[in-house]
Amino acid sequence: MRILVVIPLNEEEKEKLKSKMPEAEYIFISTEEITDEVVKSADIIIGNVPPEYIKGSKKLKWLQLNSAGTDGYCEAGVIPEGAYLTNATGAYGLAISEHMLGLVLEIKKKLNLYYRNQMEHLWKDEGNVTSIEGSTTLVVGLGDIGGDFARKMKALGSYTIAIKRTKGEKPEYVDELYTMEALDDLLPKANIVALCLPGTKDSYHLFNKDKFSLMRKDGIIINVGRGNCICTEDLCDALENGIISGAGLDVTDPEPLPEGHRLWDQPGVVITPHISGFFHLPETLRRIVNISIENLENFNKEKSLKNIVDFKTGYRKL
Repeated sequence: MRILVVIPLNEEEKEKLKSKMPEAEYIFISTEEITDEVVKSADIIIGNVPPEYIKGSKKLKWLQLNSAGTDGYCEAGVIPEGAYLTNATGAYGLAISEHMLGLVLEIKKKLNLYYRNQMEHLWKDEGNVTSIEGSTTLVVGLGDIGGDFARKMKALGSYTIAIKRTKGEKPEYVDELYTMEALDDLLPKANIVALCLPGTKDSYHLFNKDKFSLMRKDGIIINVGRGNCICTEDLCDALENGIISGAGLDVTDPEPLPEGHRLWDQPGVVITPHISGFFHLPETLRRIVNISIENLENFNKEKSLKNIVDFKTGYRKL
């Protein structure tokens, strides 16, 4: 059994991983060293590798992603029939929800404007701001990330409404829980709309001019899922015309955002270059490593794996 590991592990973590299947051969490489040949030689892969390298593999039995998103891996013919695909759901909630909170505060308190003024050495009052306390937050996608964000907003005094893909029991940190059919009715109620959705055919351009027209004029939208959940040109139009007041984006469409794109200069916009997750917070990597170690032990003992992905939906199976 050959196991390819492309996430960065320290020596202690490598030994812990190897102890779960000591008889296996382990290859530890960086993402820059990944080749089609080494990917196709592996029985198990831990970490994201280019989907096109996996396609045609005759050996792969299980791929453990270091991402929650599964873009490209659920396409027909990528993962061999009978092989498992698992994701890193549960690893990113802390880091990304705090990043989302930072985006909300930066926009609502106009900190982006004050930073720009600071760079120009300009002492200027930018006027009224708004508060999280007493606001209404709509979280679209109540998974690990959306749930952590809803919990934080609830603690800060925001009335929290959430949308899940499937019906379920309402958690205590959510005031109201719905499925996607209710989105249009909920948008006019929300001061803050937070998108925590993976990239699927159902989420593609989910937010377009029709959805923006339903939002409040003082509403802001936060997106940390996939950039193509929002039609960028419609978002720019909505911001330019005062249909909504702001946007906090860690993901864009296209991505990277071209230097001359008009989104950069939209009023009330804060853009970060898809960095809210990844391994910038060391705790995130630690959680991914722990998921991988637990799953390798489960795989070796022929027990059920954690975070198995449904190829039809791209989501973790419930």
